[in-house]
Amino acid sequence: MHHILTPLTSAVTYSRWLHMFIPAAAASVWFFISDAFWAPLLFAVPIGLIPAMRLEEGIQAQLLLTPSERGRPDASIAAASSSSWAERWRTVLWLEVRLLISAGAILALWLPVASIELVLSAAGRPPGGLAEGLDPHWWNVLLAPLPIVPLLVLVVLGGRLSTAAARWLLGPSPTDRLTVLEGLTEELLERNRMARELHDSIGHALTVAVVQAGAARTANDPAFTERALAAIEETGRDALEDLERVLRVLRESGTPVSRRPTLAEAERLLDSARSSGAKVDARVSGDLGLVPAPVSREGYRILQESLTNVLRHAGPVSVRVTITVADGRLELEVANPLSGAAGLPGSGSGLRGIRERAALLGGKARTESREDEWRVSVSLPLDGIRWSDAVHRSSGR
Repeated sequence: MHHILTPLTSAVTYSRWLHMFIPAAAASVWFFISDAFWAPLLFAVPIGLIPAMRLEEGIQAQLLLTPSERGRPDASIAAASSSSWAERWRTVLWLEVRLLISAGAILALWLPVASIELVLSAAGRPPGGLAEGLDPHWWNVLLAPLPIVPLLVLVVLGGRLSTAAARWLLGPSPTDRLTVLEGLTEELLERNRMARELHDSIGHALTVAVVQAGAARTANDPAFTERALAAIEETGRDALEDLERVLRVLRESGTPVSRRPTLAEAERLLDSARSSGAKVDARVSGDLGLVPAPVSREGYRILQESLTNVLRHAGPVSVRVTITVADGRLELEVANPLSGAAGLPGSGSGLRGIRERAALLGGKARTESREDEWRVSVSLPLDGIRWSDAVHRSSGR
């Protein structure tokens, strides 16, 4: 019984009922002019062929039939103008179906009128309408609730029928569904990229903090300890900013991504590594301003992860950083001496993340030990490769 009554307690049931009566208001104007009931059905054909009519009907259907889906990219009812003749004729058919359902809703209004007639017949008035023919008796008032039952059934079923028809005739086309799927895929890729970015940033901050704390504990020098704490504070603040940005985007998918650091700000990474005890020799050739923003941002994160790996696995050693912009490519190399097992890379996801970042931009990343050095070399094109194109290329390797 509870399952049967549940739809009657839902607001969407009555918003759908309202949706069924809207065409009736327009059709009733015509009936004041002519009794040709078929005229509104005929008039719906040229109206439905207007491209903007599909947009208007889609917005109205989303608002009243499926309000929980309103604004969602994967909504079952599209809110867009007709882009083909097939969609125009589907809109025409939708208008015809909607008019017929509206006519049924108008006829259903005679049911509550019958209830009122039954109540009045208890006072001796002969009932009319659907109750016409019954003798006036006091017990007719006991029959008054009966017409309300089919009315409520029609309210629920009519609304569901309208919703099903709207999803079928006003639903997104295969092209629209593909567009939505591509958008969701891009959003997923963006979230995965942010996860990698957060891993790099937090991993760098924790590595610097651990190295600085260990060095300060063994140095037993108040001045060095103060510098170490300042470096930990600055690195931790940067990591918290990255964390807050990522969490804000994850909470609100429509929020634009805040500005991310680029290679133009690489000096703060180098200073952070120097403050951890590493001796960094950096050389920059070419104009970093010529590097496209996506490439520059990924280059910054690759440099960050490379320096983090040096501090994590080799400690405060000498590091050579070379950044070159020439011949339509960005070349980035980070080299540090191998100091036994401590100089070798670990088995974490840092190096894999570097390779993935390079592949997504159509570039290459190479890690190798050569001449007693561990080197990370990355080459990225500057030809403005789109993320989606790069993803297809990397997945098709």
